[in-house]
Amino acid sequence: MLDSWPELTATWRANRPECLPVAYELKWACRPRWVRFHSPPESKRYPDTEDEYAILLNRHETVLSELFGDQDVYVITTAFTDEPSFGEPLRHPEPVALNPGARLWMTVTDDAPDEEFPSYSHLLVTRRTRRPGSLDALLRAVADDGIGNVMITDLDMRRVFHPYDGGADRILEDSATRAGLKACR
Repeated sequence: MLDSWPELTATWRANRPECLPVAYELKWACRPRWVRFHSPPESKRYPDTEDEYAILLNRHETVLSELFGDQDVYVITTAFTDEPSFGEPLRHPEPVALNPGARLWMTVTDDAPDEEFPSYSHLLVTRRTRRPGSLDALLRAVADDGIGNVMITDLDMRRVFHPYDGGADRILEDSATRAGLKACR
C-alpha cells in the first residue's frame, strides 16, 4: 500500500479500523453501522429519463444534506489500473475530471492479487465544501456506472456516503445512530 497522505490514513484508521478505504467493502466491514438507500424510482438500477435523474439526485441530496450539511467533506474517487504507480492523470480522466483538484491519497492492491493480471485501486481525494448540487456530475456518472468506488466522508471519516449505480450505502458513526435512523424511517 502506497500512502501519500499519512494524516488522512491515520484519521481513517482511527475511525474505520475494520477495513481499508475501499468503498465496496464497507457494507461488510461496517455492517452494524451500514444503511442502504435505493435512489432511482421504483428501485430501478439505472435512471432512464431526466425526470428519473432528478429524483435520484434529489434523493442523494437529501441524504448528503442530512449527513454533512454545508460542511467540508472529503470526496474520494478511484482509478483502477494494472500498474502499481498511478502515473499521469490523463490516463485516468473520469476520476480526475469528476473530482477536480484531487490528489493521490493511496494505492491499494486486491486482496488476492492475480500475478498475471494485477489490479490496483488508486484513491484520489480532495477536500471541498459540500453545497447542494455541487456533486451532481459525479453522482450522475456513478448512477450511469461510469465511475465506481466513490466515497464522500466528513473530515473525521466517521460518516461515509458511498453512491453506486442503483443507490448508496451510508456508514454511520455507530450502531445506535443507525438504529435511530431505522426507527424514524
